[in-house]
Amino acid sequence: MTDERPDESVIGRIFRAESGRSLAAVIGFCGDIDVAEDAVQDAFALALRKWPADGLPPNPGGWITTTARNRAIDRLRREARGRELATDAARLPALDVPKEVDTVPDDRLRLMFTCCHPALATETQVALTLRLLGGLSTHEVARAFLVAEPAMAARVVRAKRKIKAARIPYRVPEAQELPGRLRPVLAVVYLVYNAGLANPGLCAEAIRLARMLAELMPDEPEVTGLLALVLLIEARRAARTGADGSFVPLGEQDRGRWDRELIAEGQALVRQCLRRDQPGPYQVQAAIHAVHADATAAEHTDWPQILALYDRLLALTPTPVVALNRAIAVSEVHGPAAALELVDELDLDHYYAFHATRADLLDRLGRHDDAARAYRHAAALAPTDAERDFLRRGGRSGRRGDPFC
Repeated sequence: MTDERPDESVIGRIFRAESGRSLAAVIGFCGDIDVAEDAVQDAFALALRKWPADGLPPNPGGWITTTARNRAIDRLRREARGRELATDAARLPALDVPKEVDTVPDDRLRLMFTCCHPALATETQVALTLRLLGGLSTHEVARAFLVAEPAMAARVVRAKRKIKAARIPYRVPEAQELPGRLRPVLAVVYLVYNAGLANPGLCAEAIRLARMLAELMPDEPEVTGLLALVLLIEARRAARTGADGSFVPLGEQDRGRWDRELIAEGQALVRQCLRRDQPGPYQVQAAIHAVHADATAAEHTDWPQILALYDRLLALTPTPVVALNRAIAVSEVHGPAAALELVDELDLDHYYAFHATRADLLDRLGRHDDAARAYRHAAALAPTDAERDFLRRGGRSGRRGDPFC
């Protein structure tokens, strides 16, 4: 143990960053999702009791994984079906040293492909993986899908039961099986990254998983597109927050704080996708972000090109969220009135960015009272304190045309 005495908030952040990795390792060991979840939660509870008094262990993630594995062994020993497994587990090396923890990302990839088995519905695959691998609460997963929390909880429970009943294997599929599971796997990585915008540890993990997938499937253009997309968004992450912790929208960001190395890598991957000429949703989204990254100032953004790319994206992925983002580009090319007409047709009442976009368009049209109401509605739904404060202040203060991201 170190001399550092962490409080509950520090331990919570560590657990949030490490729980998915630990859970994947314990599921790989015991093969039972419920046993592994309980064991990892037990490890967290023990950390809350021990670490404030004893200090942080040298490797907190390894400590959680080892403790959770031991708790799983204890439970399995109490169950007849666990006796043989527990005997075998006693011969395994400890997981509390860096050498062992370095192998865990493979466990996370296996867990991702297990959750994304074709026996499960696509939305269920993504929801379950976000819950287990991303360490998201059921409330956060429900918010990502814009559904009620009880409905999402029931969906996750059913999925875990189906994995157990169908004896779905915990492994990376054979090469011929990979393409069939690719779509939900990519969706999970992207949603984990988006969740990480409020929890930065998840951003790093999503990028790591995207890089692993790119190594595993180098000939899949959408894998390359996803990696390019998260790198280009990550390049701007530091500039999203001001010195006082406030939210800074894209159009008002200090572009000198953008990570030019990540932008160069992301744009190189976009060019690689263009040469393949097999466009897919992640590739087109990456191209949109590459255009934003090209602009040295917000007013230099090539909005006609972005609108053309959104036209293509909407044809590939005709969802209300894509339509909302396209409307922002429409507002820059054809004006706020044309965009508001499109936005008002969308059924996204539970999505904070919908109300934030409406508020901005209404403000630009001089309908300030309507805009104020929309800003209040958006603030009530916003996922972070910084975004809530930004919206309560009436949104952006100067430059137009920046997606709320």
